[in-house]
Amino acid sequence: MFLLDSEEIAFPDPALYDFEGGLLAMGGDLSPERIWFAYQNGIFPWFNPEDDILWWCPDPRFVLFPEDLKISKSMKKILREGKFTFTENKCFEEVMKNCQAAERKGQDGTWITDEMIKSYSTLHRYGKTKSVEVWENDVLVGGLYGVDLGHIFCGESMFAKVSNASKAGFIYFVEKYKNQYELIDCQIYTEHLASLGAKEIPKREFLKTLKQNFSDENVK
Repeated sequence: MFLLDSEEIAFPDPALYDFEGGLLAMGGDLSPERIWFAYQNGIFPWFNPEDDILWWCPDPRFVLFPEDLKISKSMKKILREGKFTFTENKCFEEVMKNCQAAERKGQDGTWITDEMIKSYSTLHRYGKTKSVEVWENDVLVGGLYGVDLGHIFCGESMFAKVSNASKAGFIYFVEKYKNQYELIDCQIYTEHLASLGAKEIPKREFLKTLKQNFSDENVK
């Protein structure tokens, strides 16, 4: 594991190192510039708020290729009935705060710090992060957010206040942008996303796809 210099925005090449669990580096800061640079290189921050900043690039990488999206019969029925409505980038910071507050199985707290909310929200103003909001009767009941690298979307977190809200938002997003995104980065395995078609691929394959598809010119 590498110790980062807080004065220099740089990371070791994740293709060259295979540390246990995918932990690549520690330290640095959570400035918008560093976060944006990290995602360009397949790296993301994930740590407990009371600990040092940790940067990860796991192997294998958990991703969804849009053509592999699986929609159950029950979800097709829910979507057909129009129970939920969807918007994008309407309340990005509110989505992040709901993700921060969401209770998660096996976790006592959250990795989404107030500083992260501030930095990702700054990136959002420059069109580099994106949110999807899920509404039921004009009430925000679910959503997701992530980093937009043009032809790759790096999903960060999602929340649901009612059953199936986050799943519906994810399906809406993947179906709408299936011709834009080469893949959706889901980072680390979860049963929830595996049920929707996400799978693990070798880190090197993910980094190769990232390198081939990222361009600042593709980010709106």
